[in-house]
Amino acid sequence: MIHTDPRKRHDFVLLFDVKDGNPNGDPDAGNLPRFDPETRHGIVTDVALKRKIRDYAATQGGKPIFIQSKASLNSLILNAFRDEGVKPVEIPIEDEDLAEWFEQNNPQGFQLESGKLAYGGESTKERQIAKDLLEGVEDTADEKLTKKLRKVAKDLAQAAKDQGAELRREDQEKARRRLIRDYYDIRMFGAVLSTGLNAGQVRGPMQFTFARSIDPVLPLDLSITRQARTTEERMKTGTTEMARKPFVPYGLYQAHGFFNPYLAAVDDSTFVAETDLELFWEAVKNMFEFDRSAARGEMATRGIYIFTHDNRKGNAHAHRLFDLVQIGRQEKNKNEPPRSFGDYKVQVNGKEMLIGKVCTHLDDAAIPEGVTLFGKVWTHLDDAAIPEGITLSRLV
Repeated sequence: MIHTDPRKRHDFVLLFDVKDGNPNGDPDAGNLPRFDPETRHGIVTDVALKRKIRDYAATQGGKPIFIQSKASLNSLILNAFRDEGVKPVEIPIEDEDLAEWFEQNNPQGFQLESGKLAYGGESTKERQIAKDLLEGVEDTADEKLTKKLRKVAKDLAQAAKDQGAELRREDQEKARRRLIRDYYDIRMFGAVLSTGLNAGQVRGPMQFTFARSIDPVLPLDLSITRQARTTEERMKTGTTEMARKPFVPYGLYQAHGFFNPYLAAVDDSTFVAETDLELFWEAVKNMFEFDRSAARGEMATRGIYIFTHDNRKGNAHAHRLFDLVQIGRQEKNKNEPPRSFGDYKVQVNGKEMLIGKVCTHLDDAAIPEGVTLFGKVWTHLDDAAIPEGITLSRLV
């Protein structure tokens, strides 16, 4: 399928809605649904959408995920070095205050695990190790702490000399590539891999924007009660407790996404497989089906419109393609607050596009050359706006 080809550029429009739920609460605002205070349009962050895709890939696709809660990220990075046969320099850390400092500050290139400090920097010289270690330490820091850290640098340098160890840039690249191979979300979204031992970073080929509601939303915060008490002391004042439940009655949200084939390859070798993209589109389509909760109400993917370019560099600017997907209100109730997806109509350049249909090159087409849309080919579409060379696929 053309929209699963990792050697091509893909730009897409995602539509999803929520009914009587909280699609993305703001912890700084009492978990109220996020919204733009100037326009009152609802907002769902890109990381919230990526979280759902990660969870789907892990639970339904069986893919290992890097950004997760079962193991610390630094330990996963350290394991990647070891799996590649790279043994970082290690020394024991028995001082509790020093161990606490490393756990709180996580200096780049250093990883404390099970009482041992591993060093993954490129230098084995004491002066450079000390410089790396003290880089984030303020001038006003405790002199005793600074002295301990300099001692750590000296011990690491001596251990490197004794082991004949030197972590080269090539070793860091090996670990980075190992992490890319092992973790689906690093391949797709990228990651910072220098929080412990330094394996660099990966710019992911697949990126999202924030999702924004088509119309303003009305964040509500209802009082609720439960017939239960958490402590015996509270039982003396009654049998119920009060709580709050924030939600929006309805909102249709639109997000944009981009797949860059140049970031899906290393040294002309594509590391994102066609099956990775297949799983991604499957996850986008079904991510709300396996993320149900009472707080989120009814959420559903309502449309995925994928513009696939013939040319890796792109056949048209993304914003021009996104403008072709037009979301408007149905005439019969356009003056009423929207309360369902049926209150909207979605068109591509003024025409309804059916699921499973593909728009390719058309007469008098305004779709840029080199861009494609999915399924059976439409050979004729009056006043088509899809530029030549671009294919537009509708999955939902």
